Amino acid sequence: MDDDATAVRREVALMLRRLNVELDAVSQRFALAHGLNRTDVRALVAIMDAARRGEALSAGGLGSAVELRSASVTALVDRLERVGHVRRVRDPADRRRVTLEMSEEAMAAGAEHFGGLSRDMVEAMGAYTEEELAVVARFLTEMTEIVGRHARTE
Repeated sequence: MDDDATAVRREVALMLRRLNVELDAVSQRFALAHGLNRTDVRALVAIMDAARRGEALSAGGLGSAVELRSASVTALVDRLERVGHVRRVRDPADRRRVTLEMSEEAMAAGAEHFGGLSRDMVEAMGAYTEEELAVVARFLTEMTEIVGRHARTE
């Protein structure tokens, strides 16, 4: 790979890092406004993402998503339930299984805080073709997988 191509790739990697810092700042403001910590926000996102995929998330699945052991997950869910962000719901097909759902209040708080950002991002994407967005989506998927692997490396 030539030096110019390597320089461009490094610059893109730095841009991703900067984007991550800015997104983290938005999430941190949400956390502070709602008395949450970083893990609480990660847990809410994991529950919301599972719901968006049409999947029910158990406490064990949440533990995997946020990398916590069972006792810590129980404390996390208890805390989120106590402040009204999450509720435990029995699986109608297997009453022994409990899944997690975000409350309407938590969804509304998230929409209020992140809605403007989402709208602005969608609007900015209007300048891109479907083909360009497909490349961006593929790129972000691959970069997210790489970052995830590094985040979970001992």
